[in-house]
Amino acid sequence: MAAALHPLRIANFRAYWASRLSGTVAVSAQAIIIGWQVYDLARQSMDVKQAAVMLGLIGLAQFVPLFLLTPVVGLVADSVDRRWIVRCTTAVLVVNAAALGLLTWAGALSLPFLFGAAVVIGVVRAFSGPAYSALAPNLVPKESLPTAIAVSSIAWQVGTIAGPSVGGILYAIHPDIAYATIAAMLSLALALMFLIGPVPQPPAQKDRHPIQRIMDGFSYVRRNRLVLAAITLDLFAVLLAGATALLPIYARDILHVGASGLGFLAAAFGSGAALTAVWFSFRPLRTDVGVKMLAAVVIFGLAILTFGVSKNFWLSLVALAVAGGADMVSVYVRSSLIQLHTPDAMRGRVSAVSQLTISASNELGEAESGFLAGLLGPVGAVVFGGIGAIAVTLLWSRLFPELKRARTFDPPEILETLPQQHGAAQP
Repeated sequence: MAAALHPLRIANFRAYWASRLSGTVAVSAQAIIIGWQVYDLARQSMDVKQAAVMLGLIGLAQFVPLFLLTPVVGLVADSVDRRWIVRCTTAVLVVNAAALGLLTWAGALSLPFLFGAAVVIGVVRAFSGPAYSALAPNLVPKESLPTAIAVSSIAWQVGTIAGPSVGGILYAIHPDIAYATIAAMLSLALALMFLIGPVPQPPAQKDRHPIQRIMDGFSYVRRNRLVLAAITLDLFAVLLAGATALLPIYARDILHVGASGLGFLAAAFGSGAALTAVWFSFRPLRTDVGVKMLAAVVIFGLAILTFGVSKNFWLSLVALAVAGGADMVSVYVRSSLIQLHTPDAMRGRVSAVSQLTISASNELGEAESGFLAGLLGPVGAVVFGGIGAIAVTLLWSRLFPELKRARTFDPPEILETLPQQHGAAQP
């Protein structure tokens, strides 16, 4: 493994990595801006709890299309050139961001427009997510695959977590600058995807009906307990403890720091993740990866709990930075385990299932946070989520001993080829 060519020395992978990072930062930045604009518009005629429910609904608007499309998008990613899936979906995102920017500039923005844009983002992410994830292993030689997956995961995670800080800070400077930057970054991501040359496609499974192939993906996840444990732990922990949807409430009505403070709060989370990602680029995890994932989720829950009860801006920044770093550890381990323990012919479908759980933990988590904040208040919702994430981690460590037994990222020998029987490869 030490002698393997580093993925970033491969031109196709460099273009892919830069495209994914630029696109993910842009989409995540747009998400925090949409949340702020929804909350700001809602507060003009609603109280805090009612406006919090609107934040929950904007998350639901992104999740529902992804949930409905998940069975189809994984099959598409395993059947159609993955480069063109990403190119087409990124082009749609460019138009979507430009439209929101023009409406904001013209002072014509309204809640229906924002919800419509959220639905478009949900549909686009449903198709692009599995294609992006499944494309990375096709760009590098086999011996470079573990590093490629780790580096690809870092690009996605850093983009996801750093994006809100970029969006919050740019929006505080001026909304027009924020949307112009987002559109430019998406355009860059699109241009970079056109630099990637032809890549191998998984062989077509003409002997199996498309519906059977769709079910194969769900069946594989259900039977492979290590993959199932990694996916569901992240689902329930972040579903409960995801506090990013409530950052506009904390910035405006609890910490009283406004839009600029919102940017710093989001930046703290992103900084923790980015520093952890840089550490992994020099010192990648090699041993006891499952135990370290469990520990990271517990630390994440404790940090979110601290943020929930904090009334001090600086303590809140530190808590979010710790949460971002812990989340980066968890996602790094989970993404590597899933990709390395899944055959290439199944990666699109398994990535679609993984994306569904990620979106459930993020967008559906935003809905859960908003609705729970409507019942318990924002502080009560965040505290409940932090405690819940810790409890879920302790429960998963008992239900899935496979996680504690996962010493390294090394895939099992059976994954050299796609099994004819559609059962699980035992990790």
